[in-house]
Amino acid sequence: MIVAAHQPSYMPWLGYFDKMAKVDLFVVMDDLPYESQNFQNRNRIKVNAGANWLTAPVVRNAGARILDVKLDNSTAWQRRSWELLQTHYGDAPHFAAYADELRDVYTRTWTHLVELDLHMLELARRWLHIRVPTVRASTLDLRGTKTDRLIDLCTKLGAHAYISGSGGSNDYLDDEKMGRAGIGVIWQHFDHPTYPQRYPELGFISHLGFLDLVLNCGDASVDVLFDRSHPLRVAGAPHLASLAT
Repeated sequence: MIVAAHQPSYMPWLGYFDKMAKVDLFVVMDDLPYESQNFQNRNRIKVNAGANWLTAPVVRNAGARILDVKLDNSTAWQRRSWELLQTHYGDAPHFAAYADELRDVYTRTWTHLVELDLHMLELARRWLHIRVPTVRASTLDLRGTKTDRLIDLCTKLGAHAYISGSGGSNDYLDDEKMGRAGIGVIWQHFDHPTYPQRYPELGFISHLGFLDLVLNCGDASVDVLFDRSHPLRVAGAPHLASLAT
């Protein structure tokens, strides 16, 4: 079994789904500490001035786990978010196909951030035809930190390989230690696709939330995203190379 894991994200970017689609099981790390100024409660969309943050405000609680973080519903963030999407994506080719479900996101009452994040995740999984099962880390009673925690995760799930994103993963993942525990590490390499966007005069903007792709490309989003996925690079486990394609 090959697994991957990541914190829940509000409107995840495309690389999040590239990694998810390449595993047998994806773990949502909802029991890690909440990180402000990250992607757990915000992501970017494209507006007429360029990339713009779409944010779900939270009640600040230092040291809180993601699953315990509450949304700050004292502001009209849902109405403003919906109006921003209507203004800048209302004329996108496929906005109408997704409008009803998106309107529901911004009119439903949410209490905890993780509820909103998981709902957005399920919308994206359905729209991008990703059927890989998910599990919340909070149900696994994981022990340890950093690499030890990942080893515990893989051991409890019976996984022999772990796909890790590049970037910050190098700070907490020791692939040699994983290998000694019998778990191969596969490093994700994601080549971001290009596709038609609103406001083409601004040029293509990458690393936006998944809504930008879906609202512009509709059902073709699946081909746009996965036809450009590159094979994964395998670290310390050459025998896993065949699993990366």
